[in-house]
This record gives sequence, structure tokens and C-alpha cells, in this order.
Amino acid sequence: MANTSTSSANAAAQVAAQVAGAGHHKGALVLFSGGQDSTTCLAQALSMFERVETLGFDYGQRHSVEMAVRAGVREQLAERFPQWAPRLGEDHVLSLDVLKQIGGSSLTDDVAFAMQADGLPNTFVPGRNLLFLTLAGALAYRRGLTVIVTGVCETDYSGYPDCRDDTMKAQQLALNLGLERRMRIDTPLMWLDKAQTWQLAQDLGGSELVELIRTETHTCYQGTRDALHDWGYGCGSCPACELRASGWRNWRASQSAQ
Repeated sequence: MANTSTSSANAAAQVAAQVAGAGHHKGALVLFSGGQDSTTCLAQALSMFERVETLGFDYGQRHSVEMAVRAGVREQLAERFPQWAPRLGEDHVLSLDVLKQIGGSSLTDDVAFAMQADGLPNTFVPGRNLLFLTLAGALAYRRGLTVIVTGVCETDYSGYPDCRDDTMKAQQLALNLGLERRMRIDTPLMWLDKAQTWQLAQDLGGSELVELIRTETHTCYQGTRDALHDWGYGCGSCPACELRASGWRNWRASQSAQ
């Protein structure tokens, strides 16, 4: 775990660099699930762009409670951060039932979490992020938005190949060629671990944003929302909860060490 002051400085530098690099890009579409990562990405986009719209996907996920909290998180962001409210545009939800029809993932089927023979966890939904970004590109095209923001990460994740930086770069190239339009895929969390993601939220919106993410968002694969832990809601034992809880503990420990 990096020193807190170093992590904070790096996160702040990243925000500043991306704001400076926004250039002629005025509008962004954020892939917004209602979880910790996508909410942090949405907050950052609202600090960077003049118009920000959000996109969610209903693909028959077991943790559908994530979809249920999205509207509330958006409302809380606008209410608690009035400087961002005028920038927060429309929300869109697209159905991707085909992913449930394909099946084979513990995120869409009622099976226990386990590792597969190929070394990937069975929480991996093949093609999910590729489909998400393809549809996001089509929607962004129609909405006149030139940046697509997604919270994928290969620093602190479950090994999904469609979260890798190389995948994002290839997908960006495909969208630019296929749509004949200059679009950019932003991945603000690509090289951050979960502790640094909490720190980025702190840098963007202080303790108010951290508390909003802790109490209003949802990341648990089981969809459990009956107990509020110090790191947020969840079952506490699925891979998503373990990552979020570990990141919270590491971040809080670094805060206490200051």
C-alpha cells in the first residue's frame, strides 16, 4: 500500500491531468451501475465536463439491487454537490437479456462463486464489457457525446480480460473506425487499487462524497442490502465485498497514520 500523501497527490494529479486533457471534449457518457467505482467515475466526470449523461445495463444480473439504487445516487450527487447539478444530464437504461440467455456466470445464474478451469472466476460474464462499450458508443454517437467513461481496472480486480487497458485501447480504436467519429474511452481507475479509489473520492468531494458512496451505492454480487458495514452495504463474503472492504480498511489505516 502506497503512502497516503503519495496516493493523494497521485490521485489529485490524475484528476488535474485529465481535466487539462479534456480539450475540445465537452460531453461524456458514464457507464453507471450504481456501485463504488462507477459513482467515483461519475463524480470525476462531473468535475471535468460540461454535460454528463449516464448509462446503465439490465442484463439479468443477480445483484439487480444495484440498478435500484442508481436513481438515488444520482439524486444525492445533484443535491449534495449543487455545483455539479447543472452538468448532470439524462440517464439511460438498456436491456441486455441476451447475456442471461447465454448464461454460465454466477452473476446471471444461481450458482456458487468459484474458479473456472481457465483460471478466471465464474463471475466473469464473457463479452459483457465489450457489449457495454459498443452500445455506449452507439448511444454517445446519437447524443453528441465524445467521451465514454468506464470504471474498469486491472490493478485491483478479479482478472477479467475485458477490463484490461489493452482491451480498452482496442475497443476505442474499433469505435473510432466503426463510427467514423473521434471518441475517447476514459478509464480513471485503471491503475488505482480500491484504497486509492476511496482516496480519489475524497479528493473529488471530500468526506461528503465518501459517505455518499459508502451508504448509498451498492457493489455486492449477492445483492445483499440488509446490513450497513463500515465500508458499505453487502454480504461481506463475495469477491466484490472483499475487495471493497479491504480497500476501505487500507485507506482508513493510511488516514490514521497521517
